[in-house]
Amino acid sequence: MGNNDNGTPGISDEEWARFAEQAAQGAGDAPREPSARARMVTERLREERRRGQEPPGWRTGPAWQEMQGRGRRRRRLKAFAAVVLVAGLTLIAVRPELVIDRITGRTQAREDAAKAAPLPAESVRPTAAPPSLPPDRPTLQEPFRGSPALQWADGAAGIEVPAAKPVAGMSEETVADAFQKARQFLVAANLDPATLRGERPASAIALLDPRQPDLLKDVEQYLKAPTAQDTPALLFTRFDPARVKPVGEVVKVRGSMRAEPGEPGELLVVADYTFVHPVTPATGGSDVQRTIVRRQTTFALLDPARWETTRGRLQLRAYHSEWSNVECEAADGFLHPQFTADVPAGPQPSGPAVDPYDRSRDIRDAKACGTVTRS
Repeated sequence: MGNNDNGTPGISDEEWARFAEQAAQGAGDAPREPSARARMVTERLREERRRGQEPPGWRTGPAWQEMQGRGRRRRRLKAFAAVVLVAGLTLIAVRPELVIDRITGRTQAREDAAKAAPLPAESVRPTAAPPSLPPDRPTLQEPFRGSPALQWADGAAGIEVPAAKPVAGMSEETVADAFQKARQFLVAANLDPATLRGERPASAIALLDPRQPDLLKDVEQYLKAPTAQDTPALLFTRFDPARVKPVGEVVKVRGSMRAEPGEPGELLVVADYTFVHPVTPATGGSDVQRTIVRRQTTFALLDPARWETTRGRLQLRAYHSEWSNVECEAADGFLHPQFTADVPAGPQPSGPAVDPYDRSRDIRDAKACGTVTRS
């Protein structure tokens, strides 16, 4: 091993040989020849440093990659937001009422109505109409939507019998019997499925006193040969099954009855009830209308010792009826709900406007067909 010019030990021939062999095999500490691309990049960097320039981000690779990652995430979020927006616009196009209902307050009103408790029984006639609600349309799934009747009782449960007390010499048991028979008549005349589909209201007629002059004769005439004035709808709620079918099995009912003395030996039961019937065309479709029937009926239970009467039967002293959302003056003995396709294009009714849910007023014997303020 020789010495270098500065006096440090030189490298022996054996070490040079081993170094050359490792260099040929690409191993050891031998310097490697840079590739042409590496030489080009190195030279470019040197030239840019001499000019005081440096490629932006060159020394911050990880941060640049993170920025690219955030950019990709933002693009994905924007794409997701675009999909949601498109879906929302599609939903609005298909069902715009969802947005309109929320803006107009209908959605909140429906939620409040669904949470509201049923109304307590009506013991006396109310002094005002039910509060107004945002106008709403009934549906096959929610036939009482937007109606005050939503909180009313279902069917016969709405005809509650008050506690009986002796009246005008009639015992408590007699008064209770009169209440029950009046209730049976109202159920048979307005809620019985057979009566509603236009069949003969036999169970209701069976409660009436055959000894009351001309009553049953008139009823039979109404059923056999009805006219616009002499119609069984004065006493019975009937629909033509060829044109109308009920929506569901629930009819909403609200009202009250009371006992009071009549002439000597006469007990009067005064009943005032409103029935709300949701119906749809028998041919199908989604058009739902509510026919609202109010009846003020005065029944009489007579003392057989004083009157010619059939024991246990009712006589009718007065009956007044009002129907809403039906054709005016139908002459076939049925109530005909006015569906959207049936509304006439000619002159509109000229009678007074009436709120069919206002039970604080008496039924008016109007001489002209009127309109309703809500349905």
